[in-house]
Amino acid sequence: MSGPMVELQGLSRSFGKTVAVADVSFTVPEGSAVGFIGPNGAGKSTTLKMLATILRPSRGDAVIDGRSLTRDRALIRRLIGYMPDVCGLYEEMMVHEYLRFFAAVYGIRGNDAEKAVTESLDLTGLDTKADALCGNLSRGMSQRLHLARVLLHDPKVLLLDEPAAGLDPRARVEFKELVVALRRLGKTLLISSHILSELAAMCDEVAIIEKGALVYSGPIRGVGVGANGGADEGRVFQVRALAEPEAGRSFGDLSETVRSFEYVDAVREGDERETLLVRFRAGYADVHRLCAELIGRGYKVERFAEEQVGLEEAFIRMTKGLVS
Repeated sequence: MSGPMVELQGLSRSFGKTVAVADVSFTVPEGSAVGFIGPNGAGKSTTLKMLATILRPSRGDAVIDGRSLTRDRALIRRLIGYMPDVCGLYEEMMVHEYLRFFAAVYGIRGNDAEKAVTESLDLTGLDTKADALCGNLSRGMSQRLHLARVLLHDPKVLLLDEPAAGLDPRARVEFKELVVALRRLGKTLLISSHILSELAAMCDEVAIIEKGALVYSGPIRGVGVGANGGADEGRVFQVRALAEPEAGRSFGDLSETVRSFEYVDAVREGDERETLLVRFRAGYADVHRLCAELIGRGYKVERFAEEQVGLEEAFIRMTKGLVS
């Protein structure tokens, strides 16, 4: 991944006096998949609609593959594939007819259209459904067809709004496999979803939005463990340290010792026996100092590893359920 394919620059949108999106800035690296998450009404769909050129920003801009959202809207439409959270189908059309119709809408005709339809069907696993009526497709197959449609013009960037909503477990697994295949092709994806555990499996990074404002953006491994501004609650480490027999100290002594250090913010017992979870103060970098101090006080440090906060837990911790 060389650099940002999508860069939001203070993107804002208001509807009358209601601010739906307020000064949102984050980047989507080229070739990456970034999860876009937030409570219902947080501004996710509005943001994606602005990036898809459906809504004009009230303020700010975004740059997609070097093109400005406010100045190069026609060019950006050729670069993106947008799949909204609710899609309609022409139910009396067969799958291949539906795709040929949209190929014509994209200005793709003749042999190029045949090639685009065939490739989209193959990539999404719909090749065996080409002659099926759109109205007879399952929810999972319908979502595949919508994805096949937005792939027809070979976009560099895919904006997917709740693409796995309403899918059964097998269909969700298959969708994750599709995301992996698209990334192998070099596509850049921004995926809005409420299925946080699956975003964690599909994406490298996340952007969290609440009440129209960005709460966090960056690597998933940094969510909730001190990786970004106001969301920084300090890094959390799992610590197991035993007192040498001659020291005569207990596990309770270890807990009190760790609590006494000024750079430690909080301590609690871990799930494993004689293990502590230690949260350092926000912004504190010299975390290995703790090991040195414990060894110096007669403890044998058996484990010192950063605790990764799950995406769902971090999301609950960092948001309050506010909407615009």
